[in-house]
This record gives sequence, C-alpha cells and structure tokens, in this order.
Amino acid sequence: MTKSFFLILLLLTSFISSGQDTYIDSIRAYIDTYVEKHEVVTGDDKKRMQFFPVNETYRVTATFKREKNGKWFSMETSGTMKKVFRAYGSIHFTIHDTTLTLTIYQSQQLMTVEEYKDHLFLPFTDLTSGEESYASGRYIDLTFGDITGDKIVIDFNKAYNPYCAYVSGKYNCPIPPRENNLSIAILAGEKNYAKH
Repeated sequence: MTKSFFLILLLLTSFISSGQDTYIDSIRAYIDTYVEKHEVVTGDDKKRMQFFPVNETYRVTATFKREKNGKWFSMETSGTMKKVFRAYGSIHFTIHDTTLTLTIYQSQQLMTVEEYKDHLFLPFTDLTSGEESYASGRYIDLTFGDITGDKIVIDFNKAYNPYCAYVSGKYNCPIPPRENNLSIAILAGEKNYAKH
C-alpha cells in the first residue's frame, strides 16, 4: 500500500472521528444548557441531575405516519388533573436490530398558545424505567418542523425527566400510554435524579 493511501485513510479516520466528536459536543452543550435553565431544579441541586453517556446509536431516523382524525383523549397524569391529547402520528424505527413503534401526541392546551402551537410530545418508558431512569418515563419535545416528508429524527440523548421526577405531588405530569412502552433499554438521555 502506498503512502498516499495511508494519508487518505488517516484523513478519513480523522474526519469521521471529528464528526462524532462534534455530535457528542453538541449534545453535551444541549444538556449543559438544559441543566442551567432548568425551572425546577436550582442551585447545588443541579449537581444531582444525571445523564447517560452520549451515544449516537440512540439518534435514529424514523419513518413517520400521520394519524388522520386522531380523537382527543384524557391522558393519565401523576396528579388528579388529566391532560387532553390526540395521537398526531406514529413513528417506526430500529435500534439494535429491534423494530420499534411509538406514538407522537399533540396537546389540546398548547395548541392555543402561540409559542407552542406547533409543539409535539413524545412520552415513553423503556427497560431502564424504574431502574436507571425515572419510573414513570421520560419525554422528548418535537415540532412540526422536525418532520420532513415521512421522516423524523428522534434523538433519545435529549430525553428528559418530567418535573415530577424532582418534586412529588406538585405537578400533573403525563404518564406515557401503554402503547409507548418500549421493549428495550434506552441507555441515553436523563437518568434518575440522584438522592441526597
């Protein structure tokens, strides 16, 4: 093999590594901002927030299928007040050779708020729920703009805990419907809030 071949190989390896580092750095910056601006966890308590190592395996391009005429329903919450959502669409993707499906929801309440009218909600549980991550599941925020044709990128490294993970009895946090219980462990995103 020639020197030029090794040089090209070295440059290519550096480029791939640089791309991964850039992604990891961008997610770390995203998490840092999330922690810094958190509305419920303040001061030194922020040090108790924990996250899985950033892993690009859990950033997936899913096939999106729009739900036509999704009916409004009351989603169970951690409190006494239920919240009204409708199924906006379903996503289909593969992680570790396992084909998975989740439902994305739209909030009736947020549709009336200018800032959040294009907001979509993806709550889920997985095999880490109640172990490494919060028992009642985690959330991912999306918008209409995240959907391109029939594709949507879902980054589980951005999965976060509901407020109820930090303060019990104060909030009405939606509980992921059974259809959004994943059969695998999602080792990405926010972990359990550390105890004192």
